Amino acid sequence: MKIGVIADTHIPDRADAIPEVILKEFRHVDMVIHAGDLVEAAVIEELKRVCKNVQAVWGNMDPAEVRELLPGKKILKIGKFRIGIMHGYGHPDKLPELLLEEFKNDNVNLVIFGHSHRPAEFVKKGIKFFNPGSVTDKLFTPFNSYGIIEINDAIESKIIKL
Repeated sequence: MKIGVIADTHIPDRADAIPEVILKEFRHVDMVIHAGDLVEAAVIEELKRVCKNVQAVWGNMDPAEVRELLPGKKILKIGKFRIGIMHGYGHPDKLPELLLEEFKNDNVNLVIFGHSHRPAEFVKKGIKFFNPGSVTDKLFTPFNSYGIIEINDAIESKIIKL
């Protein structure tokens, strides 16, 4: 399974729409995961135009309209793996500890998150963590980015700079 991963789009605050290069790439994935801070619910429909299987959670900057549509935390089972999705909150440097605590009873293999706008891939306490960065905002990083995750017998991930 090939998954396109984005977070922190902040539409329309940071951009009018998801960049066309992302939409073009996501036509070739089996699933899209948005790790929160959509800001506008229409982002989900925009993603569904290119990939019918869209999974998302709300983030700390999402208004009530988005929070009513999406959960704050989600767990997916893909093959033999359990994938946790949560935006995150609070100080960006404390996200790994926060997420470990949030998913401590969920037996996840991978946690996909956002919030910091900084792309990241690391393993902590045997769990892989993946933050795709932001495709629309460079406030906390010198480049925009998104992620691709491939799940077969293993979980392989990569961050793609725009």
